[in-house]
Amino acid sequence: MRAHIGIVLSILLLGQGRTLIAGAVPQQLAAGDTVLSPPPEPPAAPRRSADGRLAVLAARAERPVKVDGILDESVWRDAEPVGRFVQSEPRQGEPATEKTVVQVAFDDEYLYIAAHCFDSQPDALVVNDLRQDFDPDNQDTFQVILDTFADRRNGYVFIVNPEGAKVDWQVANEGREVNTSWEAPWTADARQVADGWTTEIAIPFRALRFNQTGGGVWGVNFARNIRRKYEETLWSPIPRSYSIARLSLAGNLEGLPASRGGRDLRVKPYLAASKVRATGGPAFSNELGLGVDLKYGVTDALTLDVTVNPDFAQVEADEQQVNLTQFSQFFPEKRDFFLENSGLFYMGDAARKTSRGIEPRQDTDLLPFFSRRVGLTETGTPVPIDGGLRLTGRAGRLNIGALAMRTRAADDIEPNDYAVVRVRQNLARSSDIGAIFMTRQAVHGAGDYNRVYGIDSNIRFPAEVDWSSYVMRTETPGVSSGQYAYRTSLMREGTFFHVKAGVMSLGDGFNNDLGYYRRIGVRKWLLDTGLRPRFRSLQRLGIREMHPHIVWNYFEDQSGRMVSKRLHTGYSVFLNDGATLQIDANPAFELLEAPFQIARGIPPIPPGEYSWSDIQATFRSDPSRTVSGTIDLIGGGLWTGTQRTVRVSVEVRPSYRLRATLQLSRTAAELDLPEAEFVKSLWTLRANYSFNTNMFVDGLTQYDPERHLFNANVRFNLIHRPLSDLFIVLNEQRFMTSEGISPGRSVILKVTQMLAF
Repeated sequence: MRAHIGIVLSILLLGQGRTLIAGAVPQQLAAGDTVLSPPPEPPAAPRRSADGRLAVLAARAERPVKVDGILDESVWRDAEPVGRFVQSEPRQGEPATEKTVVQVAFDDEYLYIAAHCFDSQPDALVVNDLRQDFDPDNQDTFQVILDTFADRRNGYVFIVNPEGAKVDWQVANEGREVNTSWEAPWTADARQVADGWTTEIAIPFRALRFNQTGGGVWGVNFARNIRRKYEETLWSPIPRSYSIARLSLAGNLEGLPASRGGRDLRVKPYLAASKVRATGGPAFSNELGLGVDLKYGVTDALTLDVTVNPDFAQVEADEQQVNLTQFSQFFPEKRDFFLENSGLFYMGDAARKTSRGIEPRQDTDLLPFFSRRVGLTETGTPVPIDGGLRLTGRAGRLNIGALAMRTRAADDIEPNDYAVVRVRQNLARSSDIGAIFMTRQAVHGAGDYNRVYGIDSNIRFPAEVDWSSYVMRTETPGVSSGQYAYRTSLMREGTFFHVKAGVMSLGDGFNNDLGYYRRIGVRKWLLDTGLRPRFRSLQRLGIREMHPHIVWNYFEDQSGRMVSKRLHTGYSVFLNDGATLQIDANPAFELLEAPFQIARGIPPIPPGEYSWSDIQATFRSDPSRTVSGTIDLIGGGLWTGTQRTVRVSVEVRPSYRLRATLQLSRTAAELDLPEAEFVKSLWTLRANYSFNTNMFVDGLTQYDPERHLFNANVRFNLIHRPLSDLFIVLNEQRFMTSEGISPGRSVILKVTQMLAF
């Protein structure tokens, strides 16, 4: 045991020491440090390309740039400066209140980006996190998006805060799909200086897919978030109803070399050792796992991923919620292998971009491809995966995604083969058409299968109007009719007025073993509309925007009988500091066709028709503050009776290293049934500590008083090299009763090492 403790302490000290040596956590410049020369001033009239877009010229660096956040290399004296940022928030179209100067350079291996973010109050910079993939909305950041094929649709986003913490995303179809789990072996650093802060970014060409014969022009945009002012600015202006992912409005990056991609071969083996006892189990079992992931750039634009015996033990546990519906809970995908390039497989309705804060929640009624169906049961229990292949990228104007996986037998689950093929053809200005094929086939049963075919389109019209549609057909043995689904919706997303209307239908025989849906045999009519007025007089009083809105969802069966209805009528107020307030009323109707038990120990709700209404009030304080919180109050009807629901969340951030969040969700209800009073509660505590930008500890604990169930998940992560990790994971599940059920417990050690060739 002492030896084990010594090893862990050595790892901690090594990680901390590496930070001090490598300077991964930048400090404010002190006396005697390098004095930076003022960056070149951007021209008063910005340069534009022949197509009318803003343009920046990349300069060749004669020697590698030392990425330390200090802009003292000679290339930064010569590279073309750009700036003149424009606000998208709070005052769209007006010049930024603080100056930003950006320069771009390259050598044979890397693309370099430097930014000098001037600030009239450098001591007021807001930094809330050192974590990789932090939340960029609640702190000062610099962002860059690269559209490496200049197709004005897809790109890579890189974000840095004033302490050098990093975020990287993949975006597809101008933000219709955003993959926040994409990772690349890039580096960045930042420094706080007397007149603001500076940052340097180095992105290896081999980590990006791009057209090596495309003439050296990429799409590009730069953005900056000044959090204390709640100000968002961009180099190439974009309306506030969209984000930096709106690549059709981006500028041009010129002067890049025609061919610098490299083969990008990455081999990432892992070793995992675990000691596990199931809840109620008699003893611990020891397990040792070996596996490998391989990534290879087949062409300039196509990437092959291979995984053998993948392991996802380090993935954060699912966060439970109080469920008052007759449907199972929806949990998002968190496994990296399935998240990377997931946008290429996406098929469905485009979620509209909204202002940050409280918005009506969008129901997930059908996700045609839901990767959690592979390697996980309905309850989230892992199913062993032998291996899989994934091919993603593009050929000309055609986007391609192909996935094949095989799972092993586990308990009562038979081994299965899964396959998905997705293609999408770009059309005209940011429009596309596509097709998808999915199949699940039992390894040992030729008659046990499920197949899905579908086509879709996303058409963009002038005046910010989008039309999205899909049609699907399924094949399942023994089912002969109703094996279809379709959806079509028209959406206009404007800065003042937005509207979205459409219809979705699932046939009585629809069955998709690789999708997520709540019910079949229904047709859904939807309407989502609202206004976003802004008045200068109210902004002076602290109110940035108001948002009266209506969200109407109406379900009927295929014969036209109403089976569900929810009319959400709300009024949101967004304050200048990022706080939000919303009041709404929600009439609802449900046709229950089977008994439904809403809570333990009470009689099931019998089949029948149920109507009720509730009133909801929600307030969220400025999330960038040291102490912030949310309170959500719901009162009114619930099924056959009444409810009183309180959801409270308090977050404390004493520094950018430490964050703790305590949440309580509690519903007290009285139903018009015998002995049908119940209370459902859930306590959640989440804590994060960052030793530096490469070493973190995360903790998630939850307690369900109704079941007396306690769950805990603690993860230690050391990034010992780019894309190479050491994980130590502790899991605990126990029933806090006197029944003597032994707790479930596991300790997992996992090491990965990325080898690049």
